[in-house]
Amino acid sequence: MRLVISLSALLISVIFVQIGTGSLGPLDALSGLALGFSPTEIGYLGSAHFLGFFIGCVVSPYIVIRSGHARAFAVMAAVSTISIILHPVYQQPWFWMILRILTGFAIAGAYTVIESWLQSKLNSQNRGTVFSIYRMVDMAGTLLSQLIIAGLTPAAYVSYNLIAVVACLALVPLALTQTSAPSLPKAQKFRPFFVYTLSPLAALGVIVVGLTNSSFRMVAPVYAAQSGLEKDAIAIFLALAIVGGLVAQLPAGVIADRVSRRTTLIGFSLLAIFVCGAISVDYVETIGGIPFVYIGSFLFGFATLPIYSVCASHASDFAKQEDMLAMSASLIFFYAMGSVLAPSFAGYLIETYGAPSMFTFIMLAHVALVLYTLWRFIVGRVGGRQRPYNYMPRTTLFIADIVRRKKRNNDGT
Repeated sequence: MRLVISLSALLISVIFVQIGTGSLGPLDALSGLALGFSPTEIGYLGSAHFLGFFIGCVVSPYIVIRSGHARAFAVMAAVSTISIILHPVYQQPWFWMILRILTGFAIAGAYTVIESWLQSKLNSQNRGTVFSIYRMVDMAGTLLSQLIIAGLTPAAYVSYNLIAVVACLALVPLALTQTSAPSLPKAQKFRPFFVYTLSPLAALGVIVVGLTNSSFRMVAPVYAAQSGLEKDAIAIFLALAIVGGLVAQLPAGVIADRVSRRTTLIGFSLLAIFVCGAISVDYVETIGGIPFVYIGSFLFGFATLPIYSVCASHASDFAKQEDMLAMSASLIFFYAMGSVLAPSFAGYLIETYGAPSMFTFIMLAHVALVLYTLWRFIVGRVGGRQRPYNYMPRTTLFIADIVRRKKRNNDGT
């Protein structure tokens, strides 16, 4: 418990980072609608965010090595705050795309600092407990970032000022902490296609997760608005997907450890196909007095959010222990492949074919994943000793080292 208290500055910073930057995506979508941006242009903003995030995942470790943890985090917080607060200054899609690239870069850099700092403070006795607390804090911040949308006015100076203040507050806990910064991390060799050599299925699965989650996170507010939901209802709609993903983690872990990863992947993808199909045709208005759009959002998160960790677990069954960091970095690369392009395409579909077409797009992606998984049942090789399932946040490659050491300690090696 003393360690958790000593690391409270890091955990509080995680909350501020998530609330300040996590709320920017849906706020930009709603602001874009208020300013007359097309759904395609709003999709471009989401694509720009994930492009910046991917660049940050690759570049930020070298910034930490060059400048140290505290100064690197200060740089990322400053870039994030500036890019948020500049949104109302010039309200044009191309300018906001540049700002979203900077914000995505800053988020990746902030998590690089936090996770490498966290990793350096853990040992075999406390790693599992602290990592679990970190996961809970990260998910809580994500949930809060969606809920506060209900209190923000789209395209208003005060809304962007408020979330810029929250993002800037992430500096305060680390600036005041008496915990010494860790030694500088070693640079990791980046092998972007490494996961594909381990498991083509894991690579494709992560691409599908990228296009699924990025489309929903960045463009779903457009879908919700065009479906007639008010701002408060949109916040609930987005938050319920996060809640569904959180609830799914325990059953996903149990299923993935008791049956094959491929079977687990098919099961969750089939549920995603069913949910997306139901939302696309929109033939159910309420169930027990609850709007189906809420139930659909919860089930969508339940079905789709665990798939990244299932794919990571599947790839890890083929990886050597010393290759786990390279595997994590490669997973981020394939996730970015899906995330960068999907919001733009989803926005185009909504603009051209109507709001439900986004879920049709996601449904077809999961159909392709199910078919390819069935094919890998026939031609794919069997992995080695199955490692325990672990929830893997899609942040930086440093989180893989925490998971890797936790697994090794659990195995008694």
